[in-house]
Amino acid sequence: MLKRSFDILSSGVGLLVISPILGMVSIAIAASSKGGIFYRQSRVGLDGKIFNILKFRTMYTGADKQGLLTVGDRDPRVTPTGYYLRKFKLDELPQLFNVFIGEMSMVGPRPEVSKYVDLYAAEDRIVLSIKPGITDYASIYFRNENEILKSSSDPERKYIEDVLPRKLELNKKYIAEMGIWTDIKIIFLTITSIFKKDEDSEVLER
Repeated sequence: MLKRSFDILSSGVGLLVISPILGMVSIAIAASSKGGIFYRQSRVGLDGKIFNILKFRTMYTGADKQGLLTVGDRDPRVTPTGYYLRKFKLDELPQLFNVFIGEMSMVGPRPEVSKYVDLYAAEDRIVLSIKPGITDYASIYFRNENEILKSSSDPERKYIEDVLPRKLELNKKYIAEMGIWTDIKIIFLTITSIFKKDEDSEVLER
């Protein structure tokens, strides 16, 4: 109950405070490329329920049909405006609506697409026992995920064999530590990590 109250309050206040930013970003997206302002994608949420996650569109229309993973900050499918939205995580801001209506939480395991959830072992499915979040330990640890995948000759295999298992470990770490103060800590680390070049992995390993 406390976590849900925190989510409603923080997302509601957040939407009000950043409404001018949402407006400016919407104008920038509309002016820079053809297509809608928002991008919706089916993700797996609480108890395996499918929902549509909301983001600002950062890729050219139809680009997601070429693959689910984005490789490198300069993936040619990403629009010029989208590059900066991704760099400063502004593309995630519309998910405050997902939080406000109860599909997501401010902090929790990042929701995956069904393709990767189908690869979970039985013990991994514990991450579906809580609401997915806008940010979590894995979001901080893998904030440069696109560049990590770019360095691999087979990004899809790299994600499945190396990145996804580590994300699941960090998701389980969050579940073990879950609480309001943990959420506040993760939100703080998320904000500061956007402006840091060095990874905060030493904090996450504790």
